[in-house]
This record gives sequence, structure tokens and C-alpha cells, in this order.
Amino acid sequence: MVGTMAKEKGRKLIAQNKKARHDYLILDTYEAGLVLTGTEVKSLRQGRASLVDGFVQLDGHEAWLYNVHVPEYSQGTWTNHSARRKRKLLLHRVEIDKLEAKSQETGHTIVPLALYFKDGRAKIEIALAKGKKEYDKRQTLREKQDRREAERAMSAVRRKQRA
Repeated sequence: MVGTMAKEKGRKLIAQNKKARHDYLILDTYEAGLVLTGTEVKSLRQGRASLVDGFVQLDGHEAWLYNVHVPEYSQGTWTNHSARRKRKLLLHRVEIDKLEAKSQETGHTIVPLALYFKDGRAKIEIALAKGKKEYDKRQTLREKQDRREAERAMSAVRRKQRA
């Protein structure tokens, strides 16, 4: 019987780039497939990857992912991949054209936000982003702290009401 193995369903997060959301203003997000070798997939299945220094460059109507660290597969032999090689992204032509047009604008860049498996296939969420100024970062941090304090106060009020 062909295809007896159970298919994976849902989304399984491998790596996230929280620093990108802090350093950049996210304008638009896209989901892209990745062209990977066998040992890369096996290494990702072990849940090991880092998006910290990653970025996307468009080259001749193709999108390429640079500086994303996928560690070598521990059981790999001479067929193992290099950890920081450039990887091709699978996007529709329309999406690539949009990204190409918008990324030409000053201060715009394309950064990876999350790497995950979706229904058994490796996907990456990339974002068209604009670099934040230092005061914007402080403002975002202040808003986050204010929100946290408000939630704490609300939960304290709720606790008093129950008692």
C-alpha cells in the first residue's frame, strides 16, 4: 500500500526572529517555501535553526535567503550541507515583483520572521520591513511596558473582586 505514513498536519514552529520585530517596522508579510537538501530538513526536524542575521536578496527575479544558520545534521556524512549557505525561496512571480518594487525604496529591506513546518513542508515567513530609528524602538518598548502594567492592574482588580 502506497503512502501508509501519516501526513503531518498544522504548523510546527522551528525558529523565530523576535529581534526583527523590535528593529524593524513590518510593512507586509509573505509565506515562502524553501529549497533544502535532505540533511537540512533532518536538522530542521530536530528543531535547530537561527534566523538572527538572516536577510533576503532578490537577484534576477529570484529570491535568496542569506545568513540563516541551519546546523549540520549530526548523523550526516559527506553529503552534509554547509550551515550558512544561501537558499532559494519559492515565491510566486507576482510576489517577487511586488517585493522587488518595494525593496528598492530607501530604508526598506526583506527579513525572515519565522521558520516552520506547515503540513510537513518547510516554510519561512518573510517581511518587507523598514528600519526603525532609535527613538521608535524606545517608544515601542514603552508601549509594551505600559500594556503589561495595565494588564497587571486589571488582573489585580479581578483578583480582589473574586476574594
